[in-house]
Amino acid sequence: GDIVCELIEDGSCIQLGFGSIANAIAEGLKARKHLGVHSEMFNDAMAELQELGVIDNSRKNYLPGVSVAGFASGQQYLYDFIDHNPGMFFTPYSHVNNPDFIRLNDNMVSVNSAVSVDLTGQVCAESIGTRQYSGTGGAMDFAYGAHSAPNGRSIIAVSATAQGGALSRISTALPVGSAVSIPRNIVDYVVTEFGIARLRNCSVRQRVENLIAVAHPDFRAELAREAQKL
Repeated sequence: GDIVCELIEDGSCIQLGFGSIANAIAEGLKARKHLGVHSEMFNDAMAELQELGVIDNSRKNYLPGVSVAGFASGQQYLYDFIDHNPGMFFTPYSHVNNPDFIRLNDNMVSVNSAVSVDLTGQVCAESIGTRQYSGTGGAMDFAYGAHSAPNGRSIIAVSATAQGGALSRISTALPVGSAVSIPRNIVDYVVTEFGIARLRNCSVRQRVENLIAVAHPDFRAELAREAQKL
């Protein structure tokens, strides 16, 4: 979460995905100022940031002054915060998830998680091989919208390993049958606990090297060998 926050500057408009990584990012954003929200989901952490004044939506180009979202998910605190709050604006997914609206915000930052990422930057966020694991959701919509916004950034934040450290989330190739939830050409950064891999404007070789550098150290040599072989 702290590493992702390095890529989010004052005045950014944010979208955060589900889970503990998103909550950790929100915790780190308490040091920021004048953030805005245009996000499929609005959660407890965002409500806290808005109550603290970190989120004030003052720098947004599109629908300034309000946090824009499609749905809310959290504790009772969240719903009490939203109730009759003029600083909130909920709208259908056909609107909030539309990349043409998302990219109207300068400094739009989309942060999503993933099941696995291959060495060129293809992202699978919804299946484990051929087995559907979660919904498609709005990850693609927001990644594209943020990537194409002025000074926008599309970020994938993942832990480097799964299954208690037995499996690297960064793999030479996605497992057979995996859904490509977000194509590699609209992923700007991949972040793990080992650092930031820049992908935007990078060659395939640079992408491979940058992603291996943020994989877990136990898997780097193997990934490098496989990449060289391919």
